[in-house]
Amino acid sequence: MRILLISILGLLTLASCTKQEPMEALIDRVFTVAEQQYTAMDTRLTEKTLPRTLSADGEFVSSNIYWWCSGFYPGSLWYIYEYTRKDAVKILAEKNTLKLDSIQYVTKDHDVGFQLNCSYGNAFRLTGNEAYKQVLYQGAKSLSTRFNPAAGVIRSWDFVRKGCDWKFPVIIDNMMNLELLLSMSKAYADDSLQNIACTHANTTIQHHFRDDYSTYHLVDYDPETGAVRGKQTVQGFSDDSSWSRGQAWALYSYTMMFRLTGYQNYLLQAGHIADMLLRRLPADGIPYWDFDAPVEEQTYRDASAAAIMASAFIELSRYIPGAEAKESYLAMAEKQLRTLASKEYLAEPGTNECFILKHSVGALPDKSEVDVPLTYADYYFLEALLRYKNLQ
Repeated sequence: MRILLISILGLLTLASCTKQEPMEALIDRVFTVAEQQYTAMDTRLTEKTLPRTLSADGEFVSSNIYWWCSGFYPGSLWYIYEYTRKDAVKILAEKNTLKLDSIQYVTKDHDVGFQLNCSYGNAFRLTGNEAYKQVLYQGAKSLSTRFNPAAGVIRSWDFVRKGCDWKFPVIIDNMMNLELLLSMSKAYADDSLQNIACTHANTTIQHHFRDDYSTYHLVDYDPETGAVRGKQTVQGFSDDSSWSRGQAWALYSYTMMFRLTGYQNYLLQAGHIADMLLRRLPADGIPYWDFDAPVEEQTYRDASAAAIMASAFIELSRYIPGAEAKESYLAMAEKQLRTLASKEYLAEPGTNECFILKHSVGALPDKSEVDVPLTYADYYFLEALLRYKNLQ
């Protein structure tokens, strides 16, 4: 009897030691860190700068407002305000959002959607201020000028990479900017913006994806005929590899396309991408920087890709038919969020130069932003946590 009692007590002790932190407590813990870090971050900035990353020496690196990531810091502040409802955070969010006012007139690149939708988009969603919506609409019109009807896509880059002869390069990241077009199409009853967004998304389905629903990073088109000139994975391991953040952009964007259009082909595409990812993700949910890179002890993980995927998995679970798929997508998202909220990835307050997450990878082939914090990792991590909380 005594042995049985000891065994039962041992099992109860083991169970208590392995009991998972409730997600509600985890979310609150992360937002407490986020508020501390991002409030302190503002003291590092000027009227014309925003956070970017760390240097190879671990020093804080800022950017001007035209860097493609400039909207993520104010966007994260809006998410922190959404969770805390603290006026001090709202003031910081407003101040850093307004830095980006001139982005609405930019026509030289495709990142207007990232820059404005994350900042002004969340500002308008949470405040209803019509001035924010007007900036978004002008930004959408500026972005639409990059659309080529012959190719059926929006041009991504105007520069040509050394050793390449691109004529009309389009990267999978560009799908993310379509949210700005679709939201403003609805807000202003401007069908031309939705037509551009859907044409771009349909063309991307046709040419960017492989048979297993993984995606190339870049497809180059002939701007006169629309013919495909080449396919590459510029920031990945090889042209035929599956660069992790590119797969994350694909999952997120086609889920978003279904939300804003209701077209079933986008939900079908998102489901196929999600199922491909479930088959390939590591046990802890954090992808290596490229799914096809040789896995060794020193192979980098990409927290940014995991954060984007988690946010997308949570949203997709709302739309996908079938209990099994819903459960599997939510289970993966929760796994990713728990790993990102662990000591391995979540910064201690006062460390990490005020960023929230560690261990993201920007462009490893270029030796740029390798194993560092990145503002978009923080942004989509906070978004995913809010989406998970709202599901409950």
